[in-house]
Amino acid sequence: MKHLKLTLIAALLTTAATAAPLPVVTSFSILGDVAKQIGGERVSIQSLVGANQDTHAYHMTSGDIKKIRSAKLVLINGLGLEAADVQRAVKQSKVSYAEATKGIQPLKAEEEGGHHHDHEGHHHDHGEFDPHVWNDPVLMSAYAQNVAEALIKADPEGKVYYQQRLGNYQMQLKKLHSDAQAAFNAVPAAKRKVLTGHDAFSYMGKRYHIEFIAPQGVSSEAEPSAKQVAAIIRQIKREGIKAVFTENIKDTRMVDRIAKETGVNVSGKLYSDALGNAPADTYIGMYRHNIKAMSEAMKK
Repeated sequence: MKHLKLTLIAALLTTAATAAPLPVVTSFSILGDVAKQIGGERVSIQSLVGANQDTHAYHMTSGDIKKIRSAKLVLINGLGLEAADVQRAVKQSKVSYAEATKGIQPLKAEEEGGHHHDHEGHHHDHGEFDPHVWNDPVLMSAYAQNVAEALIKADPEGKVYYQQRLGNYQMQLKKLHSDAQAAFNAVPAAKRKVLTGHDAFSYMGKRYHIEFIAPQGVSSEAEPSAKQVAAIIRQIKREGIKAVFTENIKDTRMVDRIAKETGVNVSGKLYSDALGNAPADTYIGMYRHNIKAMSEAMKK
């Protein structure tokens, strides 16, 4: 009996040991959700930049450095989304880290991925590439794969669990893409034009042939000149653009002003670089909200 008790205690201790979730730090909320969808109960996720917060305007705190140092794995987006101080803190922490965009062919920051710039001499502080890969659910399949591989490397015992959850998640992403395609194909090509605050939607523009007009560049920190704003106002009037949106992470004054001067109503709010409240509290929920909001506004 005593022996049985000891075996039971030993078994309970082992379960308790494996039940302690892997502490993972992600740089921002969208990546945090992808890690949660794949990691399930084997991980505990903390994101440096939370829901409704702007990654572009984020500054490192000492508390965040502590979070990074106590993690077993740090996941970053890469492609210049994270500022130099974040990259430095991650490297100095000696904690293993992975980039979710590894191996994904990025758009150049100034490339016209189905959108249009009136930005004369406008330089983005992101560097050469556009980091907003999550706005293409097809690319998100590779993004999720990178997250799964990093989790498996950090927690090899969870390999089968992570692979299974990755497979399920990739199926959901496939469905998301086909639903997006159907929604946008129902909008006449000439009407597929959207004004947003900053240029976060180029990947979506390229994938679904939508033209995005943004007063600000790839970084929401970049301030457009009066000349650029005037050019956008002219373009909205000239092309009869009806889909005008603010973003959950940004001050809405710029878009409100453009809407007022063009006589177009603001169609609503898009989630660009951060999750929001339900139903936009997951990546898939957020993307579905954006598809519905845009496709309805463009049809007007």
